[in-house]
Amino acid sequence: MDLLGSVIVFFAGLWAGTINAVVGSGTLVTFPVLIALGVAPVVASMSNAMGLVAGTAAGAWGYRRELKGRGLQLLRLLPASLLGGISGAWLLLHLPETVFHYVAPVLLVLALLMVVFQPRLQTWVRNREENPEHAIRDKRHGVLLVVLVYLAGVYGGYFVAAQGILLVGILGVFLTGTIQNANAMKNILVLGVNLVAAISYLLFAFDRINWLVVLLIAVSSTVGGLFGSRIGRRLSPVILRAVIFVLGLVALAVMIANLLK
Repeated sequence: MDLLGSVIVFFAGLWAGTINAVVGSGTLVTFPVLIALGVAPVVASMSNAMGLVAGTAAGAWGYRRELKGRGLQLLRLLPASLLGGISGAWLLLHLPETVFHYVAPVLLVLALLMVVFQPRLQTWVRNREENPEHAIRDKRHGVLLVVLVYLAGVYGGYFVAAQGILLVGILGVFLTGTIQNANAMKNILVLGVNLVAAISYLLFAFDRINWLVVLLIAVSSTVGGLFGSRIGRRLSPVILRAVIFVLGLVALAVMIANLLK
């Protein structure tokens, strides 16, 4: 990669780290850039995922205040997310990329609907939990949440892009608190999945990693993650939900365009 290409990747990583801290889908910035610069798709996917680990960690640190008092929830959901990441990484290493590309747009549409209707869905869930007639049935919500987080981890370990949007949609409905709390939890879960994926690539696909790309994205996404968390924490729930929706539509358009090629 020449100097100009390295500069382009650096700024793409900076933007991706900022977006990831606010909502997710930063991969939809860096991955196309790497492909345009001639990096092989699987190499680009693996190197990009490894580089973004540092930026995701920076975003999680920036949102640490919104995680206060949610340690038990995190301990319950993180194992499911990690297990999902392991499953997704295994799929990436063994299945054709086209398999999941057909499922990804459907999952993203569902996630966007959950984000848009999150206040109403959350109210519906709370009302059912407070109704004695539904108390036993709605204990299943906790199990459903764990299953959905696991599936989001599978998606993230395999496809990476827009995993954050999926998780914000899921967590915003099933967890108490604001969308900012859901976003903070999302950052930790995404970090866990990305770490699992990165370790898997190191162990089983070391020769397919472009270390210059990893270094450039790691440094730039860390700066972007710290910056993005400062911006995201100041956004109102309505504005944050609108940002998520717009970025989700962009992600969906990219996925559909790739299918039509």
